[in-house]
Amino acid sequence: MNSDKKMRLAAYYNPTGHHVASWRHPRADADAHVNIKHYVKIAQTAEKAKFDLIFLADGVATRQADIEAQSRSVQFIANFEPLTLLSALAMMTEKIGLICTMSTSYNEPYNVARRFASLDLISGGRGGWNLVTSGQTAEALNFGRTGPVPHGERYQRAHEFAKIVKGLWDSWDDDAFVRDKESGLFFDPAKMHYLNHIGQNYQVRGPLNVPRSQQGHPVMVQAGASDEGRELAAAYAEAIFSPHLNVEAAKAYYDDTKARMAKYDRDPDHLKILPGLSVIVAKDEQKAKDDFEFLQSLIHPIVGREILSTMLGELDLRPYSLDQELPDVLTPPNGSRGHFDSILAMARKEKLTIRQLGQRVAGARGKNVFVGTPTQVADYMEDWFSKEACDGFTVMPPYIPGALDDFCELVIPELQRRGLFRTEYQGSTLRDHLGLPKPESIYKHAQQRSGAA
Repeated sequence: MNSDKKMRLAAYYNPTGHHVASWRHPRADADAHVNIKHYVKIAQTAEKAKFDLIFLADGVATRQADIEAQSRSVQFIANFEPLTLLSALAMMTEKIGLICTMSTSYNEPYNVARRFASLDLISGGRGGWNLVTSGQTAEALNFGRTGPVPHGERYQRAHEFAKIVKGLWDSWDDDAFVRDKESGLFFDPAKMHYLNHIGQNYQVRGPLNVPRSQQGHPVMVQAGASDEGRELAAAYAEAIFSPHLNVEAAKAYYDDTKARMAKYDRDPDHLKILPGLSVIVAKDEQKAKDDFEFLQSLIHPIVGREILSTMLGELDLRPYSLDQELPDVLTPPNGSRGHFDSILAMARKEKLTIRQLGQRVAGARGKNVFVGTPTQVADYMEDWFSKEACDGFTVMPPYIPGALDDFCELVIPELQRRGLFRTEYQGSTLRDHLGLPKPESIYKHAQQRSGAA
């Protein structure tokens, strides 16, 4: 558990909210996907509530679906590129961390290192990179490929990719830029470093043409639940957004992933595991339940089926009746195994039809949903936290700004009253908020040995 016994909270923002029908809710901004004022407002709301960070997901394709379902959806259809958006939000916020997704599958390590190092400097040390691999066919088709790279190969490349990016972030020592006008020396040549990486998949010379920020490196985040994903997280991640639906599964994942860190000589407290939690909260329990049922009623059954299909690894469910259960034999996807395994287990246990399962997962898209009063929500979160099943949560408001406002106004004060969440920021960087150390340069010990010699 976190050494300071405080929860970490990430605010996960889909444009109008996490629920698939969020854009239809009266308290959501339907034009959020292209409304910068909307994002400024919700970023400042989360910062006022003292959230650790904002997280923006991404994909490099318009989500593919039956055209009727697609035309009724808002997530992953057409919206701002997240790194550009976070750079704008950096100018409108002061403390809150800023993290977004960028895939290793369709980018080069140097470009990724440069972009996130720039965000980190622009924001004053509040940047972070969510490292993902891309498993969707629609994405592959935008990059001259007929399909995604196989799962194992993607993660093998991702390991090398992450190693390069971290190495490039150490291209300059913290005090490399002397900027001495009198002598005419801009930087100390001895404090610039060439990476000279030659690996199985990449050759990168360096140095990176962006210096280190106040926090040293952007925070590195991961979201994989597969065995390969856990190994990548154990090696490199400093935070994980995990998809677990119950405390038992979350606890098993927490213990397993943190135990893997020993082989990489890493402190388990330097990895914060933040399972997703979508909350509908009201002072009256029945009012919260009514709001949830209203949201669910807005899901079109075709949309539910298509979202379910996507989360099962692009499995085509159209040949099956909406009122039958999932087929007995399903092939695991090339993409995320975490969602596939969780959804399939839930479907088998509760004997849900495709219609019921589609409605269940489409609203929160496979993430955990809790509906109740502030006390009930805080009890639920405290139970997971006290059992060391998490280090906090990735809060996924079902519709925005309304449900975000409710969480900040009702749940945050209850967590603070219990001593589980900060009342003020204790530092200025994202690493300060998460309780993570500033990373030492990979060249530091070599320089020390050279000096001793």
